[in-house]
Amino acid sequence: MDFSFFQDSGWATFIGRFHPILVHLPIGFLLIAALLEVGRRMGRIQVNESTISFVLFWAAVGATFSCIAGYLLSLSGGYDEALLSDHKWQGIGVAAFAWIAWLVKSDFIGERIPFGPLFYLPAFALATVLTLTAGHHGGSLTHGDDYLTQYTPEPFRTLAGMEPLNTKKGEIQPIADIQQAVVYQDIVQPILEARCTQCHNASKKKGDLRMDEYAMLVKGGENGPIMVAGKGGESDMIKRCLLPESDDNHMPPKGKPQLTTEQITLLSWWIDQGAPADKKVAELTVSDPVKPLLAALQSGGAAAAGSVAEASAIDGLEVKAGDPQAIAKLTQAGLIVRTISAGQNLLEVSAVNVPSFNDQQMALLMPLADQVAWLKLGRTSLSDKGVAQISKLKNLNKLHLEYTGITDAGLAGIKALPKLEYINLVGTKVSDQGIKSAVEMKRLRSLYVWQTEVTDSVIKLLAKEHPQVVINNGMSEESIAAFVTAGDSIYSKLDQKKAQ
Repeated sequence: MDFSFFQDSGWATFIGRFHPILVHLPIGFLLIAALLEVGRRMGRIQVNESTISFVLFWAAVGATFSCIAGYLLSLSGGYDEALLSDHKWQGIGVAAFAWIAWLVKSDFIGERIPFGPLFYLPAFALATVLTLTAGHHGGSLTHGDDYLTQYTPEPFRTLAGMEPLNTKKGEIQPIADIQQAVVYQDIVQPILEARCTQCHNASKKKGDLRMDEYAMLVKGGENGPIMVAGKGGESDMIKRCLLPESDDNHMPPKGKPQLTTEQITLLSWWIDQGAPADKKVAELTVSDPVKPLLAALQSGGAAAAGSVAEASAIDGLEVKAGDPQAIAKLTQAGLIVRTISAGQNLLEVSAVNVPSFNDQQMALLMPLADQVAWLKLGRTSLSDKGVAQISKLKNLNKLHLEYTGITDAGLAGIKALPKLEYINLVGTKVSDQGIKSAVEMKRLRSLYVWQTEVTDSVIKLLAKEHPQVVINNGMSEESIAAFVTAGDSIYSKLDQKKAQ
């Protein structure tokens, strides 16, 4: 049958995406029929053969529709051909043998088939076994060929001759000396494994793109290379991450774990440096926005964040979803908008790619006054006039204003924010008077003031009067890393709680 007209119209993809739902029908029906048959033959239950025949009929129907949907889904491409072929023929086998088992079991047809009963058990057994193998290969197509075995525990790994499970795939492990870290291997690859390779691997190559190996990543996909060496901002790999999550071209797709602003910044920096395969951090030029991100990866760099992340003011806070049109306007202006934690609708808004962001554009944030919890406006053209509008963001918890035009007057304007815990004022004109006002904030826990007009004597005095606030006036990598990761650690814990 020619399904090309389906494919051209988009119907193939629409129907095909029902395959993961339909495929559960034959699995369930066949396993129920098998249990009923075994129980009947062992004398454990009383069930007539017409009941088993009825279940087998729907197993065969479900397998048939699943095969059709699966074939239509395969037309979209991006799958390992050999694995797809195995999965396809195993699925067809499930449907074929399920129909045979039903036919010879049927009261109306089975009696008319010579030696029919001899075919029943072999056909039934083959349909059941093929269901398991087809399911395994289907999982491999979607998640990779090591999906079931990746986290095999000991002692089974040793008995099976598998390599020891030392680290979790997709996590950047603490790095003893960040300067000696190989950027692709130790930083970039773990990010890609955590967010991208589920759909872009050897088994499943969406868009004919693989991101599980360096050579394949550089090669690109069906539309050509996804990276422009030396130009992260012009690379399709980065541009797709910055699109609104509702955009069909946004990556990762809506509903999948999204890249954080920090991860996007690191990937873009790596591409800016030429996307090298084997160079270390020390061999590359590290920009100021990237320095704290790298420091946070160094073992011990984020340790200090743990103590301030235990009881956040927004822990468990739930708000209604933000206006999609308001979010779209922010992304159109070049800002990065992402959900901080699933189920809470709280947002992080970052102007890391928009240094021209100014006071007038602050109005874009106002429709999302309830949702914005983390706001990163460092190195923008913001002044006290724009900062005054931040006071309307009542759930703001983390604020970056480093290297902006804020002064003591602007800082005083946000003093009433009830949930603000972290403020970065590095490189601003804030003075002693400003931080004396700031430390009186009800929830403030961390204040970063190096390269400002704040004096050491006042810092020491305020440290005694307000011991709950950490006022940092140093440029150490550990202190930078603690600030960068403090808020993020809150939500890693929240997500862990939600997953339990």
